Amino acid sequence: MKKMMAGLFKNKLTQILTCSMGLLLTNIAPSYAAVVPPGTQLAEKQEIVRNNGSFPASLDVHKVESNVELNIIHDFFDGLVYTDNKGKIIPRLAERWETSDNQTWVFHIRKDAKWSDGTPITAQDVVFSWRRLLDPEMGSPYGSYLATAHVVNANDIMAGKKKAEDLGVKALNDTSLEVKLDKPVAYFLQMLTHPILVPISEKVVQKYGDKWTHPSTFVGSGAFKLSEWKVNEYVIGVRNTHYWDNANTVLNKVTYLAIVSEKSDLNRYLAGEIDITQTIPLDSFASLKKSLGSQVHIDPMLSTYYYAFNTQKPPFNDVRVRKALSLAIDREVIAEKVFGMGQLPAYDVLPPNIGGITLAQPEFASWTQAQRVQKAKELLNEAGFNEKNPLKFDLLYNTRESHKKLAIAVSSMWKKNLGVQANIQNQEWKVLLDNMHQGKFDVVRYAWTADYNSPMSFLDTFLTGSSQNMPQYANSDFDQMVIKAGETNDTAYYQKAMDIFNNDMPVIPIYYYVINHMVKPYVGGLYVSPMDYISTKDLYIIKH
Repeated sequence: MKKMMAGLFKNKLTQILTCSMGLLLTNIAPSYAAVVPPGTQLAEKQEIVRNNGSFPASLDVHKVESNVELNIIHDFFDGLVYTDNKGKIIPRLAERWETSDNQTWVFHIRKDAKWSDGTPITAQDVVFSWRRLLDPEMGSPYGSYLATAHVVNANDIMAGKKKAEDLGVKALNDTSLEVKLDKPVAYFLQMLTHPILVPISEKVVQKYGDKWTHPSTFVGSGAFKLSEWKVNEYVIGVRNTHYWDNANTVLNKVTYLAIVSEKSDLNRYLAGEIDITQTIPLDSFASLKKSLGSQVHIDPMLSTYYYAFNTQKPPFNDVRVRKALSLAIDREVIAEKVFGMGQLPAYDVLPPNIGGITLAQPEFASWTQAQRVQKAKELLNEAGFNEKNPLKFDLLYNTRESHKKLAIAVSSMWKKNLGVQANIQNQEWKVLLDNMHQGKFDVVRYAWTADYNSPMSFLDTFLTGSSQNMPQYANSDFDQMVIKAGETNDTAYYQKAMDIFNNDMPVIPIYYYVINHMVKPYVGGLYVSPMDYISTKDLYIIKH
């Protein structure tokens, strides 16, 4: 799970619907790498240094789960498809694809696609990679991703009930891949953009085993390939001359630093040692915005911060209590005053325009804060809580200064507006996760970042019985609308699902995250995706 700036891209998308055959043929021929504007003088040295925040645990696609690793994998490997800077699906390894029912898909791999060792990338490499992702012995943190995508037999293979060969993925020939799903999935292409589904070389993995990711044996498919790896210091990628779109790559080298400290990250940026920071320290943001405004980059992110109720535990099984606590929070004050780094107030768990879909906000979003507080008082009183019988509960958050700052602000609002006594408690992340999964909480801090650009990346997590359903929310009407939405991608179903969800209020959306980086003015072509991926191949260094 993952962190828009006007980048310079050329993208063409053509979709041809052949009605007589009932076939949706998608054939796209874009140019989407580094596009240097006419007249731009490039620096002689085309190299860039990025801070990655931490050192990657591995570059084996099937052993990782965080952005620390996926940021680099995103540069070193291509998936079948990706998205452009307008959120539209564009080809990568697959030059085209077709489906007639959103259930059986055929992808055609470009004939000039090669691994960084110069050997062809084949459909069988994709089959091998997806089977390996599901292998119970591999134990990939993202092992369930193909099951979530409804690929035939993925669940049973992951559970050890069926063999890898039973997976609904088949190489029809060297360049044609067939994928069968157990139901129509209208957002399947969006799911394919996640780095976890990039293919890896079957021959290289079989030859070197777990050592295939070492610099001397590494083989990738992206614009850059692994050159150096110094534990806890840096990872270096150099130009992959066998990359199918190498002609449109400008940079020759990218260095990813492993600086954990936000302050150190900023100091080295100011010293000229880093071109793109991993983030911006909150306490330095205002002064940096004033002194280096053009270098402060804030971009929208498909990520929502929220508090989850334990809906199975009194009094949070009472929707009036949940609504009252939600209404009493002044989200504008939190976004603008408590943080003030571009965060947006959230009245809905879905980030704005996710998947290119715009939904109506809940009614209370248009109220004044005074109206919300008045309604909150009425609801809490109806639920039996007042001055004589104040509502008391624990609010859990994982140890981090920003979470504590927010918890103090929100608990103060509850106290002032409703007389509610929230006892804030911090726990280490692993302890908090265990307590959430075991239902040992009243109200808990949580957040979700989209794995792919579709409302389904959020809504799936609240389906009855989902392992990510922290509030233990259960509503069969909501489940049905989400399932219908997933099959059709119909806005009407998404709206109905969200209307039910917002009326039940199992979580309190508080704000939408933003992505923040410091970026040197000589870095051209920058685009930060809503999942916080920066494609290094799109960048270039201007003479300075």
